[in-house]
Amino acid sequence: MNFQQLRSVRETVRCGFNLTEVAHTLHTSQPGVSRQIRELEEELGIDLFVRAGKRLTGLTEPGAHVLPIIENILQGSHNLRTAGQEFVAQQSGSLSIAATHTQARYALPTAVQEFRLQFPNVKLHLHQGSPRQVAEMLLSGEADIGIATEALAQYADLVALPCYRWTHSIIVPPNHPLLDGPLSLEKLARYPLITYGAGFTGRGHIDQAFARQRIEPRIVLSAMDADVIKTYVELGMGVGIVASIAFEAERDTQLRAIDAGALFGINLTKLALRRGSYLRAYVYALIESFAPTLQRSVVDQAMLADKDRATAEGYEI
Repeated sequence: MNFQQLRSVRETVRCGFNLTEVAHTLHTSQPGVSRQIRELEEELGIDLFVRAGKRLTGLTEPGAHVLPIIENILQGSHNLRTAGQEFVAQQSGSLSIAATHTQARYALPTAVQEFRLQFPNVKLHLHQGSPRQVAEMLLSGEADIGIATEALAQYADLVALPCYRWTHSIIVPPNHPLLDGPLSLEKLARYPLITYGAGFTGRGHIDQAFARQRIEPRIVLSAMDADVIKTYVELGMGVGIVASIAFEAERDTQLRAIDAGALFGINLTKLALRRGSYLRAYVYALIESFAPTLQRSVVDQAMLADKDRATAEGYEI
């Protein structure tokens, strides 16, 4: 048994049983992948894949049972290499962060700046995407840390930790009628609205608030980027609804903000890590800089609790 055999099995599942794609991913040949899988099956004494002729079409029952064990062995191997690198180069390496636009643009800069001062030899990579794309980058190993408000807690292979709470703000031009008097959903519904797309930055809370009051909002434009939303509000296309953190009075001089926490409730941003991953010291430092409540002991406790939960569900990490 060797790691190449295990990687061949894992990538076959990840690539939808397409051996040509597996061979490309592993930089080998399709016959080579087939041979690695067959040799492992012979050693284990079981068929891992369902076959239709020469094609693989799915996992057998034993294959489905063995796959999490293979994943854990490969993850453990990765952790072992990372641990070795940790002691060889305590202050250098790379760190990949995946975040939504709002987090990358408004929440992360201070933490990243502090991190760069503390670890100048660590290369930072920042990826932006939707919450689901952030989760997928974590699961694939492309990112070490993921930050978003939606989706992250929905994935069994991720450990999602609460970072901070935030509310929405209504964004309008100066002298807008909404600046006078108390704010209500009924008043908002009189105007064309510009806000986030479905699945972004607390949009679910916005939709739920209107639905509870049986009010149909007139959303004329949706976007993933708060800066885009503010631009179109400045053009007079409608009233904006953005995360409060996305309004900067010193920069957004042509706009005014009204707190909408009472209308749309509290949102919770989460930081996620892949379950079972090994964290270097500087990863803990970035996490704590971004969310001071997430000290190393808190992160370790959450990862350990998640490991205990997974074991209780029938498989080892």
